[in-house]
Amino acid sequence: MQAGPAERSVLAPEDEGRSDIYGLLGRLYADGPDAALLASIAGAPRMEGASAFAGAWNRLADASGAIEAADAMQEYTDLFVGVGKSEVNLHASFWISGFTMERPLAQLRGELATLGLTRREGVNMLEDHLSALCESMRMLIAGDAERGPASYEIQRAFFERNLAPWVFDCCIAIGDSPIANFYRGVAECTSAFMTIDREALAMDD
Repeated sequence: MQAGPAERSVLAPEDEGRSDIYGLLGRLYADGPDAALLASIAGAPRMEGASAFAGAWNRLADASGAIEAADAMQEYTDLFVGVGKSEVNLHASFWISGFTMERPLAQLRGELATLGLTRREGVNMLEDHLSALCESMRMLIAGDAERGPASYEIQRAFFERNLAPWVFDCCIAIGDSPIANFYRGVAECTSAFMTIDREALAMDD
């Protein structure tokens, strides 16, 4: 996604971290990770503590150092692209209505237009794809050179309308898939992070 013009603001460290994680998840759900991305995740600092997210992150980092990029890319294709039909559908419309390109997508497009977020030229991914929604959240949190961050109220409303109704079920489906390996860890990390972010947004005014 890309944004219209607005003033850039300085992010608090916790929001910078949220933005970075949404950006990483957006990349992982857009396509299989290449060797450089796997090395970056594997080399990231491990998290301390007993939280679900810390455990999920540490396991994902370990898995990133153990898998070959070609295998991770093939797993992405098998899970999310498939031949004729994907093993797990990553579109919100499918989970909410049972079909892709249905009313939830039209409603999302209207919301994105109101927020000043538009699809980048040349990008074919639908706006309700999990990758695109993670990128939209990243933009709402961090903004860019042309726009500042959205308020927590806007972030919370966007999350509750467009991610909360389906993303946790999608993560369960990925984890339950017999062909998931690396992406089982990605799904676990996604669910744990979004649980934390949803709770944090609920407390912010």
